Amino acid sequence: MSTQKTPRIDPLTLEVVDLIGTVVARYHEEYEGAAAEHALTGAQARLLSLLSLEPLPMRRLAQKLKCEPSNVTGIVDRLEVRGLVERRPDPADRRVKLAAVTEEGRGVARSLRDSLRFAREPLAGLSREERVSLRGLLLRMLDDSAGVAGPGGS
Repeated sequence: MSTQKTPRIDPLTLEVVDLIGTVVARYHEEYEGAAAEHALTGAQARLLSLLSLEPLPMRRLAQKLKCEPSNVTGIVDRLEVRGLVERRPDPADRRVKLAAVTEEGRGVARSLRDSLRFAREPLAGLSREERVSLRGLLLRMLDDSAGVAGPGGS
């Protein structure tokens, strides 16, 4: 018989967890809708958004998207056919192919970003100090959940 007690979660923590879940669900719903307006899947839109920041090798894209490299190959293939991405040799290692966004793809990625109003508009209603505080709290939650933060958080 175990004498270990599981910690009780207080009602405030449960409410915050529920609110985070609701925010995530609404964000994904809006993101999927924005992607569909451009005849993209959510995964295609995420990949395009990542590549709008910098060209990346397929293996790194798979890591960022948390999927198998073979899945990334298929996504890149479909975006390449549409002229939104291209493959090019990595200047640092010509054996490696980078996926890179085209100018058309960059425009689609910008349009996707601009259409995501769910989080942006409510955040604009917060003061700069509130947004900085929220960012800090979210980063701390992410660091703590990854085991990165030291004693007492970050």
